[in-house]
Amino acid sequence: MWVTKRKFFIIDVVIAFLGLMLDQFTKYLAVAHLKEQPAVSLIPDVLELRYLENRGAAFGMLQNQKMFFVIMTTIIMIFCLYALWNMPSEKKYYPLHILGGFLMAGALGNFIDRIRLDYVVDFIYFKLIDFPIFNVADIYVTMICVIGILLVFFGKYKDEDFDFLKRKQRQSAE
Repeated sequence: MWVTKRKFFIIDVVIAFLGLMLDQFTKYLAVAHLKEQPAVSLIPDVLELRYLENRGAAFGMLQNQKMFFVIMTTIIMIFCLYALWNMPSEKKYYPLHILGGFLMAGALGNFIDRIRLDYVVDFIYFKLIDFPIFNVADIYVTMICVIGILLVFFGKYKDEDFDFLKRKQRQSAE
């Protein structure tokens, strides 16, 4: 059992690492090819690549609040690591393991930008609906929220399936 949980945790970390590398690589390409350049239309009047230095959160909220984002990301990362370390290795938890890995990738992707650059590199723009410019890490976090909510509310999970998150429950089991 212990070996299996450890293997799953390693897989979670590998998912996070690979997702993080994809996010950082796409941001590198955005800086190299889009910074100080006109927007690149992928689908005319629908989808563009457009460079933006975002000093806030989604939709430009909380501009220049770097310390807030650093603290929140640290809390999210601690929670993710705790949850993934303690999450059972049963088949029904596989989707949650994957979501946790990508949540860490998304959180770390933007965290690295904030620490290194003082802003987040955004570059994907849905012109058709004038949606705020975003990046791959944002896609991870948004999709995880949507899929996670669908899984929890419409999946086969019950309240007791999340008992592994309760500290008292774990201590009494040991």
